[in-house]
Amino acid sequence: MINNSSLHKWDRLKQKQLDELFSRKLQVGLNCSPFEAAAIKNLVYEVYQPFFDNSYSLQPGQIMFQAVSVENHPGQKLSDCSLTSVVLTLDASQHDLQVREKQGVIGLRRHRLQRICTEAFQQGALLTIEDIANRLLNCGERTLSRDIKALKDQGVILELRSTIKDIGRSLTHRKLIVSHWLKGMEYADISRTTHHSLLSVQIYVDKFKRVIWLANQHYEFPTIAFLVKISISLVQEYYRLYQDLSIAPHRRKELNETTKKNSFQQ
Repeated sequence: MINNSSLHKWDRLKQKQLDELFSRKLQVGLNCSPFEAAAIKNLVYEVYQPFFDNSYSLQPGQIMFQAVSVENHPGQKLSDCSLTSVVLTLDASQHDLQVREKQGVIGLRRHRLQRICTEAFQQGALLTIEDIANRLLNCGERTLSRDIKALKDQGVILELRSTIKDIGRSLTHRKLIVSHWLKGMEYADISRTTHHSLLSVQIYVDKFKRVIWLANQHYEFPTIAFLVKISISLVQEYYRLYQDLSIAPHRRKELNETTKKNSFQQ
């Protein structure tokens, strides 16, 4: 039997082999320089990313959805905004059943609302109230507005286009959360301080760890963005943070242990 770590290992090896094969074909077949071949490869990643890995990785209860990219300018009309393909979990099976049992139908809807907003944001997109009400949760916009207010009253700020409208602010939220973690704060404290859900904080930190590990393995930033499913600008921001911030000793140790563990599995 091949365990999960072995499967990840072979996935990474296949990724490297395909990258090298594609680059060689560009250099030989089209007479490209290594620099030009790398640029073309990165452009292919950027354009075709949603179709490379999402079709076979969808789990039961998940859908692929087109949402407004976080990279759009805040003053842009919605009709003129570029879109990003994201994978959203509409039904988490047993976990959602447990939420409904404890919190009822309204509690479940709010739980799902929080989850899909976080998932979209983590993949470089922002959902709108219209998206969620009419296409995802099939509820009235007024109902959704009440849910958003109720969550806000609990200290949970959803990552919606109406609340996060520009790249600077969206990057600042993630940068601030990761900075708190690097300085030694625990997840629960970060959640309370930044008014983000505990799940959001955990996902931000996990993606940061993956970015740093891949960067230390000498992956290029566009490739890292493709593998971690975040924007190139966020990859750059995370790496600058890693280089410039004064990191708490136990956090640096945790990052080093993560690097060693992944290197060993590779």
